[in-house]
Amino acid sequence: MTSLPSVLITRNDIPKEGVMLLQSRCKVEIWDKPSPIPREELLKLVKGKNGLYCLLTEKINSEVLDAAGPGLKVIGTMSVGYDHIDLEDCRKRGIVVGNTPDVLTDAVAELTIGLLLATSRRLMEATKEVTNGGWENCAWGPLWMCGTSLAGSTVGIVGLGRIGFAVAERLKSFKLKNILYSGNKPKIEATEKLNAKFVPFEELLKQSDFVITCASLTPNTRGIFNLEAFQKMKRNAIFVNTSRGGLVNHEDLYTVLTTGIIKAAGLDVMEPEPLPIDHRLTKLPNCVLLPHIGSATVETRTTMALLTAKNILAGLDGKPLLCPL
Repeated sequence: MTSLPSVLITRNDIPKEGVMLLQSRCKVEIWDKPSPIPREELLKLVKGKNGLYCLLTEKINSEVLDAAGPGLKVIGTMSVGYDHIDLEDCRKRGIVVGNTPDVLTDAVAELTIGLLLATSRRLMEATKEVTNGGWENCAWGPLWMCGTSLAGSTVGIVGLGRIGFAVAERLKSFKLKNILYSGNKPKIEATEKLNAKFVPFEELLKQSDFVITCASLTPNTRGIFNLEAFQKMKRNAIFVNTSRGGLVNHEDLYTVLTTGIIKAAGLDVMEPEPLPIDHRLTKLPNCVLLPHIGSATVETRTTMALLTAKNILAGLDGKPLLCPL
């Protein structure tokens, strides 16, 4: 009788649908806590496994691959991002890797719009004014808690991939003046469907009232939002990041938010994550911070869990992954 392939899942709070699918075909071992698996436990539990189900919180490098041994055939990450995995080393070892693109596009696009509005209309500040007495004491001054309107503005999107495109589609209803985008090359569908204009990154920074980054994290994009970039933006500009924290130099962001170089920022992603509670950005009223919840809908996370499981099963069967990297 052929033994079942073995799979390690690095969290115990994965949606049950994905876990059950793997358990129907594999011997599954699960790290028994709803928190990132400690490094030493990962190195111990991955030994001899044929499949690895991981998240962004696990750094999968040669140390992990060595610990797993030659039997490891496939890695499935429950994420779109994959910079936590050494893909080159996986290729050398013949290990296939899959991620979960597309399925979280709508959820992240919705969250991006929500974060943009929360930042531009100062919703978090306004909520505090209800409970700290500020509303009662202001006597409703004409300029009290005034924010910035999207109507008539120019929005620049850095990275017009699936998520960036979905964000732009939703922004069309806000009566914008212009949608600009930058990236590797112009896209015909952006002109036809969005009436969006392709411009160089520096030009986007100069022209935009709102700058939204939906770019992937690569060696070329790491830290592209630094002091030099922020200084090219308008002084009333609002910056939103729902892609990857590594795109931004957070010390430079703190500097520009406290010196009036830009007006405000909204972040769903940071580096490191979780952001330390005493980080300087957490003290700023003009910086809205969310705990990386872009894909956090029950429907999306369940679909991601199932897709990760299906990627792993395909890899164990020697078949093409649904979403290979």
